[in-house]
Amino acid sequence: MRGAWRSDGFIAFAPDALAPLGGYPGDEDKARELFPMLDQAKTREDFVAAYAYLKALPAGNGKVGAVGFCYGGGAVNYLATRLPDLAGGVPFYGAQPAAADAARIKAPLLLHHAGADERINAGWPAYEAALKAAGVPHEAFIYPGVQHGFNNDTTPRYDEAAAELAWQRTVAFFKRTLRA
Repeated sequence: MRGAWRSDGFIAFAPDALAPLGGYPGDEDKARELFPMLDQAKTREDFVAAYAYLKALPAGNGKVGAVGFCYGGGAVNYLATRLPDLAGGVPFYGAQPAAADAARIKAPLLLHHAGADERINAGWPAYEAALKAAGVPHEAFIYPGVQHGFNNDTTPRYDEAAAELAWQRTVAFFKRTLRA
């Protein structure tokens, strides 16, 4: 997907959570240092406000999905706990919510995990159990041998085959969940 642009018939909005701190610095390591400096409660409320804005867009159909990577994957998991009418969520290797919060999820989820991501994968069994217990429709894929960030084509961890397959699955999921 390096530099590719696709039009799959969706309206997209890509907020930069680091905007209050000057925006994404163009370097993952520097970004990782900035995320803890954010006012997390305000950032979450900004994402909820973005959802309300998108849901009301006259050009849309009232259905909103969310996709995010790393920090953004955690944001998608959070939004799923917070927004009962989220039409679908796709977290890529994102931090999982607590089981009590996961029980509030109503949106179908498509989850992408990197096989070599011990930190995020350690929480997956408990999250999967919470999703099953809550009856949340979900499908998860673990891409063997790839690292956290495998979809980021600006890093050496990028894995084109895994990224392409994950994106195909993501678009197909949104075509099922977001189309009127």
